[in-house]
Amino acid sequence: MLNKNQIAQRLAQELQEGFYVNLGIGIPTLVANYIPAGLNVILQSENGLLGMGAFPWEGGEDPDLINAGKQTITTVPGSAFFDSAMSFGMIRAGKVDLTILGAMEVSETGDIANWKIPGKMVKGMGGAMDLVASAKNIIVAMMHTNPKGESKLLPQCVLPLTGVACVKKIVTELAVLEVTSEGFNLLERAPGVSVEEIVSKTAGKLTVNGDIPEMMI
Repeated sequence: MLNKNQIAQRLAQELQEGFYVNLGIGIPTLVANYIPAGLNVILQSENGLLGMGAFPWEGGEDPDLINAGKQTITTVPGSAFFDSAMSFGMIRAGKVDLTILGAMEVSETGDIANWKIPGKMVKGMGGAMDLVASAKNIIVAMMHTNPKGESKLLPQCVLPLTGVACVKKIVTELAVLEVTSEGFNLLERAPGVSVEEIVSKTAGKLTVNGDIPEMMI
């Protein structure tokens, strides 16, 4: 079973040379710390930054440098700052190659719910709806089950949707799965986790083909 940093480390393996990438709030923000050396990717933030770096070390924070989630960040050489209108213009024009988002629920058809739990106060949807509608590739980073042990990978989302049929891949503490026309397909399992455990904790339709390899972390 993976911890949050290991999930981020596995997600970093999805990055490709030259990608423009948007990292959502939560586990996705940690991906910036695990970009392989020598891989040229450019991180974009909805609040108006192109060229985001890793999280700063304690004591090295600059309160004027924040991401869309109000976390302090660093920049890389050549970073550019601009207003959020231009940032959302990039997103809506399909300039973002990969978006990694957190989620509360994902359905077997690739629907995502990641912004609201009825009855609880939330800050708002932010840029999530624009990202899921416009990005070329959506990968979700999430926990496989909720605190009650109930699956968050469902036949249908129960919570209000952010986007429909947009999620391509999911990385959890238990597994890597892709969304296909037949539901979830198991690609990898976390070290020490059995296929049987993943099946038992996945409420949506799940396909398991052959021997499932362990993640390389």
